[in-house]
Amino acid sequence: MGGLKVDPDKMRRLLGVYFIMGSPNTGGRSPEEVLREAIAGGATLFQFREKGPGALVGSDKRDLAARLQGICREAGVPFLVNDDVPLAAELGADGVHVGQSDEPAAAIRAVLGLDKIIGVSAHTLAEARQAIRDGADYIGVGPVFPTSSKDDAEEACGPERIAELRAAGIRLPLVAIGGLTHENGARVLAAGADGLSVISAIAGAADVRASAAAFAALLR
Repeated sequence: MGGLKVDPDKMRRLLGVYFIMGSPNTGGRSPEEVLREAIAGGATLFQFREKGPGALVGSDKRDLAARLQGICREAGVPFLVNDDVPLAAELGADGVHVGQSDEPAAAIRAVLGLDKIIGVSAHTLAEARQAIRDGADYIGVGPVFPTSSKDDAEEACGPERIAELRAAGIRLPLVAIGGLTHENGARVLAAGADGLSVISAIAGAADVRASAAAFAALLR
């Protein structure tokens, strides 16, 4: 059984505006510039997720990750890698986020070290409880609303799933993901989420900075 390695209060603050992006999500714009604008608008944590049509692989993926990591370091924003534990280890990333089909958090912790952030996706109460037993630092819950950003997304569970987890005694920091907008984000936070994970509503916005700022305003 893994133990909680990151202070939960700090983790809750970091989850506030949790921006997720890779090169396929930027509409042809520079990922570096999109990330800079998102951070300027209030993004509190960044996850590099290089998946989907046209996604980079190999050294191209690694080089983009390193450039985005540099931007995060300059801004003091944690840099996480989606799924790719070897890449996270190579770069010395601040952590990883994994799904149900990936290795458990305890095994990843043994590779990355005790001071890294490990997030785990969970769609059900049973999966959330297993993530806690495995030593996750936070749980990503969703998709809360229908989303087009993930081809393999499960059926939307609604803000009610967040409330269900809280009612069942889940106290680990929770971040919601899937179809989040400026209009529905408040419902998710009211249900008990600590943060909002956003891909397209920020990366695909005409004004990235303003969109990130609008999400940040929901948390105040």
